[in-house]
Amino acid sequence: MKTEIKNLLKSELEIEFELDEQEFKEYIEKALGRLKSHTKMDGFRQGQVPNDLLEKKVGTENLLMDAGDLAVKKSYSKFVIENSLEPIGEPEVKIKKVAKGSPFLFTVKISVLPDIELPDYKEIALKIKGQEILVDEKEIQEALEYLQKSRAKFSQVEKSAELKDFVEIEYENENINKGKPVKDRFTIGEGGFMKDFEDNILGMKAGDQKEFLARFPENAPNNLSGKESNFKVKMISVQKMELPEMNDEFAKSLGMFDTLVALKNNLKEGIGAEKNENEKQKKRGEILSKIAEKIKFELPEKMVELEKDRLLHDLKHQVADQFSMSFEDYLKSVNKTEEDLKKNFKLEAEKRIKNYLVLRQIGKAENIDVSREEIEEEMNKFIKKYSKEQAEKIDIGQLKEYTKSAIYNEKVFTFLESLSK
Repeated sequence: MKTEIKNLLKSELEIEFELDEQEFKEYIEKALGRLKSHTKMDGFRQGQVPNDLLEKKVGTENLLMDAGDLAVKKSYSKFVIENSLEPIGEPEVKIKKVAKGSPFLFTVKISVLPDIELPDYKEIALKIKGQEILVDEKEIQEALEYLQKSRAKFSQVEKSAELKDFVEIEYENENINKGKPVKDRFTIGEGGFMKDFEDNILGMKAGDQKEFLARFPENAPNNLSGKESNFKVKMISVQKMELPEMNDEFAKSLGMFDTLVALKNNLKEGIGAEKNENEKQKKRGEILSKIAEKIKFELPEKMVELEKDRLLHDLKHQVADQFSMSFEDYLKSVNKTEEDLKKNFKLEAEKRIKNYLVLRQIGKAENIDVSREEIEEEMNKFIKKYSKEQAEKIDIGQLKEYTKSAIYNEKVFTFLESLSK
C-alpha cells in the first residue's frame, strides 16, 4: 500500500491511498466470502456458490463497492494506528479508481488533534497564587438565618399584605407561561419577585384582585429586560411568619447538633469548603487562561463545529428544564434561528477547545495517564447514584469517555497547582 500525505489548513490532512492489483484482489475475495455466507442460489448449498456465478448474481459493480468499502476501512484504520493520529469525527472518503485487475485508489480527508508548542507553563503556574480563604461571622449569621427561615411557621392572617409577610398569589402575564395563570409564594421584600411587582401588591388582602403595570428587571431573560408589562394578580393568602428562637434547642431540631455552637462550627466548615472550591476553580481558570494566551495556533474547524453543536444541545436542555416553552417558541422570543445561536457560540466553543488542547498537551508533556481501574472506579461511583432502570439508560461508551477526560483534566490541574504551592 502506498500513501501520500498533504497537510491542509486548520489541522486537516488529505491522504492518498493506492493499493496495487494484488492487494485489492485480496479484498475482492474477502467481499466474495462475505457475500457467500448470506447469498442463496438454487442448486447450491449456502456458502458454496461459485465465485463467477455469485458475481453475476450480485453484479460486478456491487462486488467492487463492497471490496472498496472493506479496503478503505482496513487501510485507513491501519494508517491511523501506524501514524499515531487522533482523528476528529468521521473521515471524508473519495474513491478515485476502482476496477478489477487495476490498483485501487482513494483519498481520505480528516481533521486531527494538533500538537501545539507550549510556553513555559511551569513558570506561569508558579506565579499564580490563590487567595487565603476566611469565613467571617456575617456569613455564618446569614447561613443561620436561612436555616431559621426554612423552619419558620406560617399562620394565615386577615390583614393587608406588608413587608416581611409571606404571600400566596396567582398572576397572569402575556410574557410568562404563554399567558396562562401562574401560582407563586414568597416573602415580600426579600427578592422573591421583582421589586416593582412586589410594591404593587402591598396592601392587598386575601381574595383581592388587582391589575397593574410592572417593569421587568434589567437582567430579565427573553428580551424582557427593563420592559413594562401588564399583570393581573389575585391574592390567595397573607401569612405571618414566626421564626424559631436561635438556641441549642433549634440546633438539636436539625437532628445533628447538640448545641448552637456546634451548628455554627459546622456552617463555618461548609462555607469554608465552598469558598475553597470556588477559589480553586478561579485559580485553575487563571492558570489555564495565562498559558493559553501565550499560544497561537489554528483550531481544527471540525472541532469548533462539533463544540457549537454541543453548546446548542445544552441550551435546548436548559430551555426545556427552566422555561415552560418549546425551543421553537424560545427562538421566536429571542428573534434568532439555530444558525444564529451557533454563530454566537463560536468564541465560547473556540475557548473550550483551546483549553482542552492545552490541558491535553501538558498532560502529554508530563506523561500523565489514566488507568482502566481509575475509570471503572469513578464510573461505578456515578452509576450507583441511579436506580437500576435509570442506570440501564446510561450510554456507557459516552460515560467512559467523559470519566476518562474528567480524571485526566483533574490530574493535569493538580500538577499545575502543585507548582504554585
